[in-house]
Amino acid sequence: MSLKGKNVVVTGGSRGLGLGLVEALVDQEARVTVVARQSDALEAVRTRLGVSTIAADARDEAAAHRILADVRPDILVLNAGAKPPMERLDKISWADFTATWEHDVKAGLHWLQGALNLPLEPGTRVVVVSSGAAVDGSPMSGGYGGAKRMLWFMAKYANRVSEQRQLGIRFQAILPRQVILGTGIGDIAASAYARAMDTEPEAFVARFGAPMPPRLFGENVVAVLDNPAYSDGFAFGLSGDKGVDVMERFAD
Repeated sequence: MSLKGKNVVVTGGSRGLGLGLVEALVDQEARVTVVARQSDALEAVRTRLGVSTIAADARDEAAAHRILADVRPDILVLNAGAKPPMERLDKISWADFTATWEHDVKAGLHWLQGALNLPLEPGTRVVVVSSGAAVDGSPMSGGYGGAKRMLWFMAKYANRVSEQRQLGIRFQAILPRQVILGTGIGDIAASAYARAMDTEPEAFVARFGAPMPPRLFGENVVAVLDNPAYSDGFAFGLSGDKGVDVMERFAD
């Protein structure tokens, strides 16, 4: 699938992993629309990369449905996520434990429902960014691992709905398999785990192997989108060492 001229919406694309993906998509000559909350960050990415921008909260159901109806993306990437409060299980409050459910899962539900109920055109790709925490857990970040696993499940459920309704929309899940410095979530997670282990954040993230900075993450997602070798994949693990690893296929 050539990405040149494709209409792509990226939520949470003004910084971190989302910004790395936007940069990689622009290099492929895709037409990118970035959705994020902070107008200053949106202005910076618009000025630097020439993308379209929309200021909106990803949790806003009406905004999600309106943006999908107006933009009609060929590819939708659901990347927006809250920074999880970091605390040990015996100390974390319920509000902090459920923060990523109230943000990431809620936003995911609204955008997935929008894609299915509008519906988007047959052949549309919807990429849901989950996390390696959906596989390995994340004991210092409350309900984060469970929320990211739920997003993975939701992408699978959405495929079933698409098949049942013969919509021709394909949903896929992306799981970064390491903590990544230079991103809001990665930095606070690395700091929290490093403190618990009495080490430095750089030493903690080194245990994951070769780094995968945001731009490399973006290039790996582009490979998932345009490389025929991944056409039958549903869930993909991304890392600095392995690049793209197919974790689950549609036929599985």
